[in-house]
Order: sequence, then structure tokens, then C-alpha cells
Amino acid sequence: MAEPDRTAVKGRPPALFPLFAEVETLPGIGPKAADALETMGITRPRDLIYTLPTGGVARRAVESVRDLRPPEIATLTVTVLRHAAPSARGRPYRVICSDGQTDLVLVFFHARRDWLEKELPVGQRRIVSGKVELFDGVAQMVHPDHILSEGEALPADYEPVYPLSAGLTQKQMARGAEAALTRAPALAEWIDPALLGREGWPGWREALAQAHAPQAPADLAATSKPRMRLAYDELFAHQLTLALARRQHRRGKGRPSRGDGHLRQRVLASLPWPPTGAQTRAVAEIAQDMESDLRMNRLLQGDVGAGKTLVAMLSLLIAVEAGGQGVLMAPTEILARQHLRALMPLAQAAGIRIEALTGRDKGDTRANILTDLAEGRIDILVGTHAVFQDEVRFHDLRLAVIDEQHRFGVAQRVKLAAKGEAAPPDVLVMTATPIPRSLALSQYGDLDLSVLDEKPPGRKPITTIMLDDRRLEEIVDRVGKAIQGGARAYWVCPLVEESELSDLTAAEARFSALRARFGDAVRMVHGQMPPEERDAAMADFIAGRAQILVATTVIEVGVDVPEASIMVIERAESFGLAQLHQLRGRVGRGQAVSSCVLMYHAPLTENGARRLHTLRETEDGFRIAEVDLEMRGAGDLIGTAQSGLPRFRIADLERQAGLMQVAQADARTFLERDPEMISKRGRAIRVLLWLMEQDQAIRLIKTG
Repeated sequence: MAEPDRTAVKGRPPALFPLFAEVETLPGIGPKAADALETMGITRPRDLIYTLPTGGVARRAVESVRDLRPPEIATLTVTVLRHAAPSARGRPYRVICSDGQTDLVLVFFHARRDWLEKELPVGQRRIVSGKVELFDGVAQMVHPDHILSEGEALPADYEPVYPLSAGLTQKQMARGAEAALTRAPALAEWIDPALLGREGWPGWREALAQAHAPQAPADLAATSKPRMRLAYDELFAHQLTLALARRQHRRGKGRPSRGDGHLRQRVLASLPWPPTGAQTRAVAEIAQDMESDLRMNRLLQGDVGAGKTLVAMLSLLIAVEAGGQGVLMAPTEILARQHLRALMPLAQAAGIRIEALTGRDKGDTRANILTDLAEGRIDILVGTHAVFQDEVRFHDLRLAVIDEQHRFGVAQRVKLAAKGEAAPPDVLVMTATPIPRSLALSQYGDLDLSVLDEKPPGRKPITTIMLDDRRLEEIVDRVGKAIQGGARAYWVCPLVEESELSDLTAAEARFSALRARFGDAVRMVHGQMPPEERDAAMADFIAGRAQILVATTVIEVGVDVPEASIMVIERAESFGLAQLHQLRGRVGRGQAVSSCVLMYHAPLTENGARRLHTLRETEDGFRIAEVDLEMRGAGDLIGTAQSGLPRFRIADLERQAGLMQVAQADARTFLERDPEMISKRGRAIRVLLWLMEQDQAIRLIKTG
């Protein structure tokens, strides 16, 4: 048996060099076209081959206009009879032609006469292709797509249509793509042969050629075999990168944290009802990971109100039982303080010390917390990004819990993990935003997944209604009656202050109006307020000193006031589905019957109506997330800039969702069999990673 090749790829393989040259090296692409392509993210031939047609034009070759059913796109041969220059400014230039049986008028606006006389000389035969229409009973073709001499290759019966930016033509894009395709080298196959055979996918070069030359509308579909294969290449390279990162993370020795359960038992005994099966299962998965000497890297995903806080606390207690410390990291001060309030009674039941550290803590208070943390007198720390600072040192950090991970960058996650003094801590990432599985694998594919798909007992259903904002006074009256009966209400507005650029309602204007009506019962919170004022307003609402809290989406995640039973969302159509679901989840947490009023401004757009109707019909966050994905697409759903969600050129996470799961399983299985990637397939995969610009993966292979 031949010895496997152990030569590491030290740089991009020479075979790929032509694809990574400047795009201007392609024929027909000058500086202006290159600038226009750059606005589309195309700077090299490699980018062009992965910019596929988004549509197609069917062209029928006919002998005569009489064979057509105008309006129709057609190709036919004509003789140029005469030119008719415009009779007045603003009128079109006409070229009268004949196909031998009937006339065809070619129409041009703002055309140069010398160019037209050169392209369409009188008495010469030309092949023209474009949309033929009838105008006053005469067949005409406005700005033909093609003007060719006899003997030149005819346009395809089905011609691809590419995305464009200002300054580019279809002809330039088509020629550029054609030239770029000639630079695609013959490469060894990187897809598992069994998968390739089962799916009937073409090879890489064949898939590219077929995807750029669709023969019918079906060839443009995300489910066509060439596109599925090319999408799989992208997803597999991405999942391989995540799997390598996961391996790198887990390979580093962690510290086994084995708790005896005595603190967890105290907390469980203090609860009014037992944890759900999903909570128990998630804690067991986390405990098993923490017992291992490999680092844990796990995502805890749950719907609104599924009980992530309890799972986080029980996980942190494992670290404390093992003699270490835990940290819970939140993206905002409001959420950090909220976590502290929620965890404090549980910490008291367990008999441990919990403290908060945010950017607000100064002077002696901060110094004391830092000293006690470094000396091990604080068991659990709750904090914001202030925890990242170098002066924040732990005595023995065993577990880092990161809430709402999509609001943090990956670099911050790594920085927090580096806080472990003896060894990097285990990491548990939590998100309250339900994510469809394909997206969860795309964004968090390097993590193991625990899902809370049950709600704790006691969570009451929320009545959701839609009302036109012309019924504002009626809604205000209803809220007034409810607070007279002891209820508490959130009133959410899309803006902080009024803007000339938008007619959306501002929190400050609504606060003034409600304050005039209900006096001291109203408070306001938004992100631009000083933290002390915001906390004071929140504390008044929690304590019942105020009964109406006017807010922006600063209360979207984590705010937990069981007595609040009314949620009014003004201009609800301006919010995303996931955001609306999170806001609604702020009520229905106590014993009172809860309601959510979606106040909208008519007329609703089709998408606006679909969002609000979906929310009214279901409380299932995962179902809502699927609808949101269908409507908005993957990048918008999570917020690509914040999430680090990859920008796939071909893969379509809505229409090719199943591929991501196959790619993840394939990547993990492959690395188990060939961890050094030295087999024949392993070497081919290295080339794929270079092709897909997965430099991070290549670095991980080298360090591995």
C-alpha cells in the first residue's frame, strides 16, 4: 500500500493561481468594468465563476416576423433597407429592415448615427435578436440585444441573465464569466464518492459549466443538480472549518469539573415546580461535557420562557461544586442586572455568593469585587463586556456562560475563554432567539447543541390581537382600566425620539402623552438614557411603583417582571418577526391572563401583514423563525454583520436547508477518519479550502 502524502500545503496551490489573479486580466474587463464588478464583491476570476445567472431569456429563432406571437423575444435574419434619423429632439432613430416577407423596424434612443451606420449598413444582411412588439400594427424591436453578421454564432436558445451593477452590461458579464471558466483547472474530487453517486451530482468543472449555461428555467432553481453540488462545496468547506475549530478548541485539555450535586439539590428543592424534561436533559448533557478533560463548547438554544436561566444556574453550580468559579456574560447592563435579580434567590438557596460587574461599577465597589473575585470569595460573577478587561482575574474559572451570543464577536468569546488561569474554561453559549436548524448549524456549527423545546409549567398562553392605530384612544382606555385593577403594562415604540425622516412613533412622545393621562404611574427606558435613570425606572416598574413602562426594544431580551401582563407594540409592522416574538415573551410570566396588542398603521404591506398574522396565530418560536427565514433570508435573520454568519455566494439556506446537515456530518466523519487530511481525498479537500478562502481552516490544519 502506498505511503500517504504528508506534505503540508504551504500556500495556495499553483493550479488555483489563474483564478486568484486580478479580474482585469480577463479579456474585455477594463478599469471601469473592474470598478463596477468590485461593487458586487467581484475582484478575481474566482468570484466571477461563483456569480451564477439569476434568470434566463428564451429566444426563438424564426424565419419571419409572421411566425411570431408578439410580444416575443426572437432571433431572425433581416436585410437593412434604410435609416430614418429622428425628425425632432427626443424622437428615436429607426432602422427599417425586411425579413423577405414583412418589415421589422429597429428602434434606438440616444443612439450615435455613425455607430448605427457601421453596425447596420444599408443593403447588408444582419442577425438581430431581441423583443419583437407591435406598434401601430408594425413589428418593431427596441434596442436589439444582439446585432451579428451572418456566420457569427447565434445567441443561445436560452440565454443566462446575470446580476449587474451600474456600468456593466449583460454582454460584459457573460464574456467575463466565460473567460473566467476557462481558468478553472481540473481538480481532484473532494466530495465523498458515495454521496456524489447517490445525488447524481456532476464534477466540479462540469457543475460550473452547466450552472453558467442554463437550458431552461428549471436549471436556475436552487434544487438543480449543478447548483446543489456547488452549494454543497461551499457548505462542506464552511462546516469543515467549524469542525476544525471545534477540534482545536476541544483538543486543548480542559479541566474536568465533576460536581457532587449538593448545591444543585438545594436549588431544585427551592423551586415551586420541578424542571422540565428538556431542562433536565440539557443539564445532564452539560454535566457530562464538564466531567470530560476536553473543553466543552455547547450551545443552549430555547424559545422565549423555556427556562434557560435555570439551566445556566445549575451548570454554573457544577463549576462551584467542583471547587471553581463561573461567569455569566450578558450583552447589556439591563440584561446583566436582570440575570443577577433572577439568580440571586437561587444563589441564596444554594448558599453561595454571586456578584455583578458592569461598566458602571467604579471606585471601592469595583476594587472590592475584583479582589474578592481573584481570591475566590465570589463563586459566580454576572457581567457585561467589562468582564473582558485585563484587570478582571478569576481565582479558578471553570465555566463561562455567554448569553445572546449573536451580539458578541467570536474574538470576544475567545478572549473570555482565555480568562481561565489553570486551563481554559468550559464555554456554554445561550440564545433566546430560536434559529432554524440550517442556520444554527451555519452559525454555531463548531458547538454541540442542546435545545429546550418545552415550557415550564405555569407559563400561560398569551392572547395576541391586531388593532389599527386609529383605535389608539380605545387601547389607552383599556390599558387605563387594566392598571386600575393592578395590572402592569409595557408600551413599546420603534424610536427613541421623533425624527423628520420617519413617521414612526417615538418613545419620548408616547411617554409624554401617557404621563399626561396617567401621571406618576408611567416610566420610560431606552438605550440613550443614563444607566442610573434607566435602572431607577426599571426598579420602579419591577416594584410596582409604576404600572406602565414605555420602552424601545432595549427590553427585548431577558427582562422578567412576572406581574406585567400587557404588551402594547406600537407600529408593530416595523419590527422583525423574531423581535416581535421576543417582546411578546416579556408577558405571560406570572399568574395573570396576559395579552399582546400589535398596533399597526394601515395599509399593511403583504410582508407586514404576514408577520403580524404569523405572530397572532402561533407562540412557537421555532415555527416563527422558519417563517422569518422564508421572508427575510439568512443574512437578515441573524444580522450578518454581528453574527459572523458566512456570506455564501451560491448556497441558499432557505431552499437547500438539508445540505447543511449533510455537510456537517460529512465534515465531522471525515476528520475522525483522516484528522491530518493526508489521504487522497484529504489533499483534495485542502485545495477546496484554498478555493473557498477558508484561510482559518488552513491555519488550523497546520497547527493541528
